[in-house]
Amino acid sequence: MKRRDRLEVIHDILRIVRDNNNSIKPTPLLRKSNLSSQGFSEYYEELLKKSFVKEILDKKGRKFVTLVDKGFLFLEKYKTIIGFIEEFEL
Repeated sequence: MKRRDRLEVIHDILRIVRDNNNSIKPTPLLRKSNLSSQGFSEYYEELLKKSFVKEILDKKGRKFVTLVDKGFLFLEKYKTIIGFIEEFEL
C-alpha cells in the first residue's frame, strides 16, 4: 500500500469536510482522515493558517470545521490536476 503524498492528504481532509455537509467536528475529522494525532494537527493548523478551512462555534459552543472558498477551489483544481495526470498516464 502506498503512502499518501502531502497533496493527497490535504485533498482527503478537505473532501471529508465537504462530504459531511461542509460541517464536521475536529475529532471525527481526525478519525476519518486516517492520520496520527500529531500528523493531523500539523495539516489542520496549516489549513487554518492558509484559510482553506475555518472553525465555527455553534450556539452550544461546540467547534465545527467548514471549508471556505479557497478550500472549495483547491478541491476543484485538484480534480483537474488528477484528470490531467490520468489522461496523460503520468
